[in-house]
Amino acid sequence: MSSKVSYLCHRKHSFCNPMRGFSINLIGKGMKKIEAIIRKTKFEEVKAALLSSDIDWFEYHDVHGIGQSRQERIYRGVQYSTDVIERVAITIVCRDIFLTPTVNVILKVAHTGEIGDGRIFVSDVIDTWSIRTGENGDTVLRDKK
Repeated sequence: MSSKVSYLCHRKHSFCNPMRGFSINLIGKGMKKIEAIIRKTKFEEVKAALLSSDIDWFEYHDVHGIGQSRQERIYRGVQYSTDVIERVAITIVCRDIFLTPTVNVILKVAHTGEIGDGRIFVSDVIDTWSIRTGENGDTVLRDKK
């Protein structure tokens, strides 16, 4: 089974910087990768909140997980298992200064107070490159209108 990956960008980027020699510098650039796994029912709300918070790009895809709470349920006479959980995974790479506001948006909007609201993982990003321009570092993540 393959998962379809979708990309969102709500801004038109109209800059052009011809590729010139690449310099690779693997010193930390102050970037973080946020991976959030949320309920499918909350995705549209989280998406709207992220876009209105000036998060101009993120990746999302449908994921399936197995939770610790496994039980059989009956809905309209049909028995089904709750061991496979459908969620949406959102991945955002941002500069350090946007980490806390971005996580707070997800925490606030995705919260229902019930078991299974999801998880947020944060990790360091060593470096990033723009394939089109050859730029690297956190400047690649800045909005260039």
